[in-house]
Amino acid sequence: MDKSAVTIERIRTFVRIAERGSLSAVARDLNVGQSTVTRQLQELEAAIGAPLLSRTTRRVTLTDEGSRYYARSVQILRLLEQAGDEALGASGAPAGTIRISCTASFGVLHASRLIFAFQDRYPEIGVDFGLTDQRVDLVREGVDLAIRLAPLTDSSLKLRTLGHSQRLLVASPDYLSAHGRLTTPQDLSRHQGIRMMNVAGSDMLILQGPDQQTHRVPFGGRLRVDHGLAAREAMIAGRGIAATHRWLVDDLLAAGRLEVLLPEYRLAAVPLNLLIVPERAGIARVRLLIDFLVEQIGSVPGIERGAQRVGTGLSPR
Repeated sequence: MDKSAVTIERIRTFVRIAERGSLSAVARDLNVGQSTVTRQLQELEAAIGAPLLSRTTRRVTLTDEGSRYYARSVQILRLLEQAGDEALGASGAPAGTIRISCTASFGVLHASRLIFAFQDRYPEIGVDFGLTDQRVDLVREGVDLAIRLAPLTDSSLKLRTLGHSQRLLVASPDYLSAHGRLTTPQDLSRHQGIRMMNVAGSDMLILQGPDQQTHRVPFGGRLRVDHGLAAREAMIAGRGIAATHRWLVDDLLAAGRLEVLLPEYRLAAVPLNLLIVPERAGIARVRLLIDFLVEQIGSVPGIERGAQRVGTGLSPR
């Protein structure tokens, strides 16, 4: 092995390729030509004397040697980054870039504000803030942490519950004037519902009454959407009743543009979780952001700290 050819730059490139599964994606990430990425990989493989990746026309995958080398490389890079953080912590402000993924509508309306405040407190820290309602492979995409709604079970990631998101039944005054108000949960079956396409079981609402009795009510309607902000617009336009998160509509409730229906009945709250890539959890700037989010999440309307409230209900992704 030509040890002089095994550079940190080449190891980083290899790790990124392994996580992204694509040389072209890494070239775009690094803003270099794909030939540069290919050359760095080939030089590393030549120095080691073994193929690290198996290439096809669509993607690259780790060989057995590559899997072992990847595991060690991640450890080495993590130690280097932590050493740099510790050195910087003794002499200056934390710096570097954090990559975070967030549920789209929550990110637009609330998490973005928290990120701005975080950067005001730590001006040397950069943030790549991705908004999507799709499930993201954090390791493969090179993301440090993600904010997600709903119970999560990915055992390969660290999970920290930030709180629970209150949900309400709401509709616009115009819709209620045209279609009538609700007096019991069973009245929902004769109304138009605004439903989420990416929410399992959205055709059935489960509410708990003041007597602790559970009510299961069919919930239909002509409109389904796959984005919270589109649902918000539909509510404003009087397209129907929605079972929605308070943080999505709190300002509209305050302005009288929406009304809470059946306030004595409760929909189950939904966990708001922070998913953390274990290898990134020890990095100082990532720890700072985690602590900041835990500290500030109570400023978001409708996010309750502590245990989940009564009932079981929908499971938004």
